[in-house]
Amino acid sequence: MSGIQEVFGLDQEPSPLRDAFMRWQCRVRQIAMREKQGRPDEGVIADVTPEGATDVKGSIVTVLNKAPLHSKTPELKHMFLRTNDPAQRRDKALQLFSETYFQKYKEFSDVITATFLPGSEGARSLVEGKRCTLQYEAYNQKFSLKCQVRELSKGEPIYQATYWHNLLFNPNLSPDTIILGFQPVWDDCSADPPLAGGR
Repeated sequence: MSGIQEVFGLDQEPSPLRDAFMRWQCRVRQIAMREKQGRPDEGVIADVTPEGATDVKGSIVTVLNKAPLHSKTPELKHMFLRTNDPAQRRDKALQLFSETYFQKYKEFSDVITATFLPGSEGARSLVEGKRCTLQYEAYNQKFSLKCQVRELSKGEPIYQATYWHNLLFNPNLSPDTIILGFQPVWDDCSADPPLAGGR
């Protein structure tokens, strides 16, 4: 289960494009963890264009989260709480994310998330607009994802997954961090170069 219904109330059909994007995201994120010490690169940073706009309005660092059935949130939380040393937390996180975490793309929700500062005008604008396009471009591949946008509540599993994931790399993350969920509408998304089958 991808977490679609839980987060957005949608029930989408299986999609080859979704599978291709999820495989690609798992691969580029594992590379970032193994070769770049977890520093976000173009594979995890998406350009954001609100619906109706013609220009990119900014870029966001996105998070790919395990679906609730495969959640690792308790492990991430334990990893953070067991030590006060940010370097030890980071080392443990890199070890986890570099090894098996990203190996099975079907264990992940396709609801992409991103954190914003409390009171963020950018987050408020995206939520009010309800839709936007996220565009990824890295390693000779582009994905343009038409997404529905929603602010997640702290009680939602995907909020907690994103929060503890990011806290391992940023110990100054505010407890009032805003987290938005971006649900691609896969029939309206595209890849360049296109996938076999025409999308």
